[in-house]
Amino acid sequence: MNNSVQKNKEYKKYIVDSRLKYFKPHATKIEKTFAEEISSSLDRVNKSIHPKFFYDKNGSDLFEKICSLPEYYPTRTEISILKNLESELDTFLENDFRLVELGSGSSTKTRLILDFLTSTQKNTEYFPIDISEILTESSEELLNDYKNLSITGIIDTYEGGLEFLKTYDDKSNLIIFLGSSFGNFSPIDGYRFLEKVYATMKPGDLFLIGLDLVKDKLILESAYNDSDGVTAKFNLNVLSRINDELDADFNLSNFSHRAIYNENDQRIEMYLKSLVDQSIIISKSHLELKLKKDELIHTEYSHKYLLSQIHDLLDDIGFDLKRTWFDDKKYFSLTLVSKN
Repeated sequence: MNNSVQKNKEYKKYIVDSRLKYFKPHATKIEKTFAEEISSSLDRVNKSIHPKFFYDKNGSDLFEKICSLPEYYPTRTEISILKNLESELDTFLENDFRLVELGSGSSTKTRLILDFLTSTQKNTEYFPIDISEILTESSEELLNDYKNLSITGIIDTYEGGLEFLKTYDDKSNLIIFLGSSFGNFSPIDGYRFLEKVYATMKPGDLFLIGLDLVKDKLILESAYNDSDGVTAKFNLNVLSRINDELDADFNLSNFSHRAIYNENDQRIEMYLKSLVDQSIIISKSHLELKLKKDELIHTEYSHKYLLSQIHDLLDDIGFDLKRTWFDDKKYFSLTLVSKN
């Protein structure tokens, strides 16, 4: 391991056993960042909360429920693609690759790739990067099921984890970014993020990215306005998290969930709508937030893509396109690229 990782003062190293260790930013660093970002994003005319803050323990649990909803097609569709591409992976993975995952969550889809890697490699290393504590729980479950697996986790943002990986060692990496999380970025931020991934990669490294495709508006809006109201609970939970961690006094009954598809910008837009005129104190952000009735707090964009846009974007960054896979309805895509 590179000494720069060992000496990184912003992370604390936890060794669970010989097969599991993880790094986590010091608690003061996490709290300061959360408080500062919330203060900055809510203290402006167009108010917003970054979607990365959805994923505390309760938020992660709610998202797992969303993934199994009948209206929410991305998860089951992507799983069907992963099952089909598994037989083709050996064409691209000639050497031993470490699996690096951005946003591992409960690792349900990850298992489909681990099944292949652990069956073809003597020892497989998995490097999950996730902002949620769920990483530690899912890692222990994986170790029980894969006896030749070792895990080094990073509980941090994607960018923080990628920077950590960049100086880690010289082993080849297969970096995966599953789900439709890339769509949460604005076009500019998404481009910069892909540049960050590219800069992290060594020649010969691979990157597999999931992207949701443009489709009928009714299908898209139903996926983010499920009949059971789970997505609404997920959206509102971010206010509960701010209450708990930043000593705020949001009354969740004063807000409603709103999600619409903007066809011109090819994106789902998700908001929290204020149902009354109200004032909220966020103590640790040193902010008094005033909201008018019907005022919106933006919480998420989920951009959808045409295949031509995907290939143009990745090519512009400098990636070498290897293969794109689809489901039968072409609702979703997985694209594999390399760095030469």
